[in-house]
Amino acid sequence: MHNKKKFRKVRFILLQISWLFSFLAKFRKSEKRILLVKIDAIGDYILFRNFIEVLKNSEEYKDHKIELLGNIVWKDLALEYDNDFISEFYFIKEDPLYVQPSEVLKLGWMLFKRRYEVVIHSTYSRSFMGTGLAALAAGKENIAYDYERGPVFEYKRQTDKFHTRLIQLPKEIFHEYDRNLYFFEKLLDQPSSPINGLSLPISKTTNNAILVFPGSSYYKRNWERENFLEIIKRLLTESSKAIIIAGGPSEVPVASYLTGHLPPSERLTDLTGKITLPQLVQLIADSELVISNETSAAHIAAACKTPVICIQGGGHFERFTPYPDTMNFRPICIFEIMPCYNCDWNCKYHNDFNEPFPCILKVSIEKVWLEISRLI
Repeated sequence: MHNKKKFRKVRFILLQISWLFSFLAKFRKSEKRILLVKIDAIGDYILFRNFIEVLKNSEEYKDHKIELLGNIVWKDLALEYDNDFISEFYFIKEDPLYVQPSEVLKLGWMLFKRRYEVVIHSTYSRSFMGTGLAALAAGKENIAYDYERGPVFEYKRQTDKFHTRLIQLPKEIFHEYDRNLYFFEKLLDQPSSPINGLSLPISKTTNNAILVFPGSSYYKRNWERENFLEIIKRLLTESSKAIIIAGGPSEVPVASYLTGHLPPSERLTDLTGKITLPQLVQLIADSELVISNETSAAHIAAACKTPVICIQGGGHFERFTPYPDTMNFRPICIFEIMPCYNCDWNCKYHNDFNEPFPCILKVSIEKVWLEISRLI
């Protein structure tokens, strides 16, 4: 009940105080400053970040300072790779803010005082917090995607009024990269053709290691740990390559399971939870092959031009992976089509709570190994 009261206060700030800020902003002069609002996950940032350079180099905004409101989980990546294009960074943890009205008001007031000429929120499935913070920033222009559904849809009528421009997404554009491409082409009224795929400014070195990334942000989207174990055993037996297990701190339990069930080997290294995000990017860039769930590692590998096998289900099929054929480097995606694909991970099957979703369970070891054997 206490959190419900706090959320109602946050909702009031995002819907009502933002209206007041927007009204007050009409009587002040804006500065040549742009705010990019992008508070979603690491993979979303990788699919988005190349367009920051496009914006910075555009004829219309080349004289503007660009500031970024981002997700703290990819702070190190943004500071490492986008410092040349961004003049100020602000990083948040979104979920706690929904019950922290004083923090939301403080953040909103700070953004409002920046006198933005343009606020850009290019995420199609934008969250309530992202939409509200963009409104509190009260730019002279506030540009975002229109949308037909999503977590903020119930507030669509209230939040639409904060935008000076809503870009309509054609139904045939589905993949997240193509959505970013279309948004910035419409925003700048110019083709973004110089960007025809993902890239990260890294230098690759020769390395024969195979990187295994057995985790993701949600365990039910992970291929079974027993399957990863069998794949690593085969790699140790049928190849001479070094094998590295990697992931964030939340993946330590699955990595510990794998190392605990494998024979000691000088070729096997576990770096899970032990390296920074920029170090992980370099590790992916230097690997000969990455084997991963459908998670940020697959997008980072594509941006680094490292071959990657992505084991995936159908919740967001073709929205994030597989990549469209027009992209210049694509993960090798392994899946088993089911009639219920594109369920937005609202699975209609009530399988065991501890098991992956059924579409993930259907992917066989042999199908994954066949693709691996073609590459090693």
